[in-house]
Amino acid sequence: MRDCLTFYIDGQWVASSGNSLLDVENPATETSCGRIALATAEDVDRAVVTARRAFSAWSATSRAERLDLLGAILAEYQRRAGDLADAVTEEMGAPASLASGAQVPLGMVHLNNAMETLQTFAFEEQRGPTLNRREPIGICGLITPWNWPLNQIACKVFPAMATGNTMVLKPSEIAPFSAVIFAEVMDAAGVPAGVFNLVQGDGPGTGTAISCHPGIDMVSFTGSTRAGVAIARNAAETVKRVTQELGGKSPNVILDDGSFARNVGNGVAAVMGNSGQTCAAPTRMLVPQTRMDEAATIARAAAEAITVGDPKGNVRMGPVVSRAQFDKIQRLIETGIAEGAQLVSGGPGKPEGLERGWFVKPTVFAGVRNDMAIAREEIFGPVLSIIGYADADDAVQIANDTPYGLSAYVNGEDAELAREIARRIRAGQVSINGASDMTAPFGGFGQSGNGREWGEFGFHEYCEIKAIIG
Repeated sequence: MRDCLTFYIDGQWVASSGNSLLDVENPATETSCGRIALATAEDVDRAVVTARRAFSAWSATSRAERLDLLGAILAEYQRRAGDLADAVTEEMGAPASLASGAQVPLGMVHLNNAMETLQTFAFEEQRGPTLNRREPIGICGLITPWNWPLNQIACKVFPAMATGNTMVLKPSEIAPFSAVIFAEVMDAAGVPAGVFNLVQGDGPGTGTAISCHPGIDMVSFTGSTRAGVAIARNAAETVKRVTQELGGKSPNVILDDGSFARNVGNGVAAVMGNSGQTCAAPTRMLVPQTRMDEAATIARAAAEAITVGDPKGNVRMGPVVSRAQFDKIQRLIETGIAEGAQLVSGGPGKPEGLERGWFVKPTVFAGVRNDMAIAREEIFGPVLSIIGYADADDAVQIANDTPYGLSAYVNGEDAELAREIARRIRAGQVSINGASDMTAPFGGFGQSGNGREWGEFGFHEYCEIKAIIG
């Protein structure tokens, strides 16, 4: 049992001003694995005051000083990698291989990227008679989700620090323990008091206190579109900057060529990773209508090959994070059946032999229409919808027929056609044939949010522009 009943404020672990506690559930066992205290508005205020006090000194540090500190954080993060992985598996159910092989390393990727970007980032640029300066925006409220907890913490904290800001982090109350270890890493690395502060709490309470606080200059949020709307409304009263990475219903256009079978199989695997709990997952697979039956056969075999079970064991898929998440996924699976989609694999209920824990069957639907609920709503679970298209124009139209626009994928042998389709899809990031770049700008169109993270583009979000003319 982990009891994390204090917050990291001003370089110290301090007790909450309130007395509200929350049990944290291990989703593989449905039992409590620890507790956290829920921060009050007074606790948030203490953290903000501390961050404000630290801002003057930290914002005046040199590039070299910030690089030295980030290097010390990297060394300490690497030392605690095993502890971080264990916490992620326990709190949100990621298989041990995923926690140690992706969840934790992604934090290091963002840290290394921040260090590399900082080395050459142009804080000043002369254009004619004008000197344009990029200055730290101030005090940042960072609100992060449970599905990739360290990835999302790292891609906010490190760019904010590197550009001279101070911050208050509120991780998800569903996956809070990895964030506590992250704060211990920051403390052990010698981060100056007040530069980084951690409070725990839920969205309606602590999250609202952060987004409303007049002393916070910017809120960076990753989570659901519904919560993002509430945060934007709260922040509007004080006209603070808000950047958001929200939901997605990403299309995966499979071209009609010799790589079809491989690309369908890879698409299934991409959806099922992290139990489908990835905002950028390619949950709408678009295939030529004439190859729908073939796609269904390939997808069934790929889904049935995915092992589900105890995340501490040798499995590819653990549980989803909570009963609320499980119930939502079950409801949408039932809706897909009721709407007439062809259930190819999986379906309602838990996998055989897994009566305890929030385990979901890897589920594939074929013959899906884009107006069905399973093609419109972000399910956030291991559920794939296969949709047929007539030609490239039809594929683009279906891909763009969504309120979201976070990510998209095009897979096929014709590179010119793939790139042309990618140009026409309205999404913040389009990957062709599995290509990836952790320094590419990441963020969404439409209801998938605003602003960009990762690499140089992530730095810009934490800076104000000042023009000095003459």
